[in-house]
Amino acid sequence: MTAYLLRRLWQMIPTLVGVVLLVFFLFKYFGGDPAEILAGQNASAEVVQSIRTQLGLDQPVWVQLWIFVKQVVTFDWGLSWTTKEPVSAMFANRLPATLTVMVPIFILEVVLAIPLALGVAYLRGSLTDRTVMIVTTVALSISFLVYVIVGQYVFAFRLGWFPVQGWSDSTWTNLVRFAPLPVLLAVFVSLSPTTRVYRSFFLDEMDHDYVRTARAKGLTEKRILFSHVTRNAMIPILTGIGGALPGVFLGSFLIEVFFSIPGLGREVLGAVNRSDFPVIQAVTVYLAIITMVVNLLTDVLYKVADPRVVLK
Repeated sequence: MTAYLLRRLWQMIPTLVGVVLLVFFLFKYFGGDPAEILAGQNASAEVVQSIRTQLGLDQPVWVQLWIFVKQVVTFDWGLSWTTKEPVSAMFANRLPATLTVMVPIFILEVVLAIPLALGVAYLRGSLTDRTVMIVTTVALSISFLVYVIVGQYVFAFRLGWFPVQGWSDSTWTNLVRFAPLPVLLAVFVSLSPTTRVYRSFFLDEMDHDYVRTARAKGLTEKRILFSHVTRNAMIPILTGIGGALPGVFLGSFLIEVFFSIPGLGREVLGAVNRSDFPVIQAVTVYLAIITMVVNLLTDVLYKVADPRVVLK
């Protein structure tokens, strides 16, 4: 296991180098001139040149690339171009609000989707199974914005169960008062695709020879499903969970905008609208790193779920 982890970490270095180079050159040659963006349309050439000098854009490309690499390694991206706030401080101050929304969404999605998909697979072909598939198909056809509008109107304006907007300095207050409505709406939307996908994983396992052998030996359907099928289906399910984690992180960005949550996502979207390159670059690079780490953890969990898996 240790040798495998070291080898995978070593293999992540070329990927990370590729991501850094791609982000740097995309913003360098296709993102527009940062000096002109900061100076504005009516700025003189002297002002633009002064800003370019302050940002180090008059340096050779290899010098700028070295500065960019140091920013990635040291987590020091300087100041935001628009708010003048250190990017590292922005991450530290906004990330807790994002995690307050993202973590419950991820946990509830996993905890609810697997048993629901397992139950539907157990009742395959029944009226319950068909009803759930119809409901999930309809739910997939509706935009998330519709869920937000209807959820805010029904649960906030009409019933008064949750506030539409608001946030506090207390994590517990945010969890019990401000986060439940966006979390429940996000979980409700995400359950439809995950339930359908996990159900297909369970049904695919139930067609294998070992299931027919277990039935021939007289094992009950429940024992076959819960003791054998579930364990073997965890490999593709873990793959789905690992792939969904970055998506949950990005999805929380939209939730922060809809519910005015002062998290990292709302700040990033604002940075995109303002062409705030340091913030955008930092999020892009670190999101790629998080994705690579999640993929590594997923591979390790394969071994935990199924000891027969050999990590090479």
